[in-house]
Amino acid sequence: EKDAQGHAIWSQIPRDLTWLWRPVKFKRLQLDLQRNRDWSYLNTSSQLSLNTLMGRKKVDFVCKNFDQYLDASCWKFGSIKLLQFKNNWYIHLSATTSFSEYELKHTQHIVGIDRGLRFLAACYDEQGQTLLCSGQKVLRTRRKYKKLRAQLQAKGTKSAKRRLKKIGQRENRFISDVNHRLTKTLVNHYGPNTIFALEDLTNVRFATEKAAKKRRYEMVSWTFYQFEQFLAYKANLNSSTVVKVSPRFTSQRCPKCGRIRKENRNHELHLYICD
Repeated sequence: EKDAQGHAIWSQIPRDLTWLWRPVKFKRLQLDLQRNRDWSYLNTSSQLSLNTLMGRKKVDFVCKNFDQYLDASCWKFGSIKLLQFKNNWYIHLSATTSFSEYELKHTQHIVGIDRGLRFLAACYDEQGQTLLCSGQKVLRTRRKYKKLRAQLQAKGTKSAKRRLKKIGQRENRFISDVNHRLTKTLVNHYGPNTIFALEDLTNVRFATEKAAKKRRYEMVSWTFYQFEQFLAYKANLNSSTVVKVSPRFTSQRCPKCGRIRKENRNHELHLYICD
């Protein structure tokens, strides 16, 4: 409802039990299917056999780079999630595999990665080469979503709430896509037999009260752990590994001589010069 000035206001509508007799409607159809019971892959026809209320159905599917997972000796299929979106059906398929332990004698590169917001990843390898991945474009996009959410929350209508939910899901997909592309770039750039060293951020928190209010959301809500997970499994697929080290003095210690001196670091230039 709206008041005399045209602003949206909350209203409570009493209901009796008759509305419970209405059929339940689902906005998005989806179901989980178990391997070899509800679904299977047909090698001869390259089709999926799905268990439905009308019996087993053989369906064609479109998927790029799916052939790499068909080797039963390397990959094992699990359950699938079948869902409908905009008159199309999609399948989320889980596949697992095992890897042998990483052997240190095969190491060719050692890369230290510092995660942040100004630079999503600041890398330094054993040859003294650096690689900086800027986060300015990501920061601008997230601020755009933040501003749009504030406008919709101030509006307060039902359509605004539906829009808020969609925006939240869209921003989450955007963040996941950034982490996927960034970790894939790092793994491909340094190649196989690489050790990626990350700071162990367990029990490390950003002081919310110390951040400016207008920057607080960006400071405390980036998915550093998701970046770590993506990098770990992509590195394993490329014969590499990820190790975690103590975060103490990692930005103040010289990688050559080991001397710790806070004044040697220029935070504005993102540069460390040993004295």
